[in-house]
Amino acid sequence: MTDQIRSSHDGGVAVLTIDAPATRNALTLTLSAQLAEAVARAEADESVHALVITGAPPAFCAGADLDILAGAREDGLRAVYDGFLSVARCSLPTIAAVGGAAVGAGLNLALAADVRIVGAKAKFVARFLDLGIHPGGGMTWMIQRLVGPQKAAAMTLFGEVVGAEAAVEAGLALRLAEGDLVEAARELAQPAVDAPRDVLLATKRTLRHTASLTDHSAAVDAEIAPQLKSLTGPAFAERLDRLKARISGR
Repeated sequence: MTDQIRSSHDGGVAVLTIDAPATRNALTLTLSAQLAEAVARAEADESVHALVITGAPPAFCAGADLDILAGAREDGLRAVYDGFLSVARCSLPTIAAVGGAAVGAGLNLALAADVRIVGAKAKFVARFLDLGIHPGGGMTWMIQRLVGPQKAAAMTLFGEVVGAEAAVEAGLALRLAEGDLVEAARELAQPAVDAPRDVLLATKRTLRHTASLTDHSAAVDAEIAPQLKSLTGPAFAERLDRLKARISGR
C-alpha cells in the first residue's frame, strides 16, 4: 500500500488521514507536501466548513521520518514543517482526532489544530531531546500556550509522556471521546458546518488576532467591524426571520 494522505469531503467536513501504517504515519517530505495540498484544497472548497486531521490506527503520527532528519538542513526541515504548518495556518476551524501516539513532529501536528480530541490510546510525546535534537516547528511556543510553562517544561525537558486522560486534565485535549473518534470530531464540527462560512472564517481570524491583545477595549474594536458586516448579511436576516417565526408560533 502506498503511503498517502487520504482525503474525504462530506457533510461540510474535510477529513484528512495520514495513512502510512508501516512507519506509524511518520511524515516524509512527500506526505508533508500532500498534507499541505489537501489542506489548501479544503480551504478552496466552499462547501467545507471544518477540517479534521487524523492518523490511520494505531498511531496518530510518529513524527518526521528519521532518515530525512538525519540529512536535513534548513530547507529540508522547513519542508517537513510545511505539512503541520498548513494546519496551523488554515483559515478553517481545525480538529485533531488523536487516537494513538503523537510524537515529535506528530505532536506539532496535533498542537497545530484549533482543538484536539483523543481516544483512550492517545499519548503526546515530545521526544526531541531523547533523539538528541532541539525542538522545532514552533513546538515550544505552541505547547506553552496550551498547557503553561511548567507542564511544557515537563514534556519538553524531562520527556513526560501525556496520556489521554492527563491530556484532557492539562488542557492539551478538549475531551476523551468514546466510540469512533472521527465521528466524534464530526459531531464537534457540526455547529461550524451549520454556521455561515464567511462569518465562521472571519471569527477564526478574529480569535487569532485577539489572542495577542492585552486590552479589552482593543478586542472590542477588533470585533466591531466584522460584527457589523455580519449584521447586514443575508444569513443573519434569514435566521432572524426563522427565529421570529418560531417565537410567534409558540
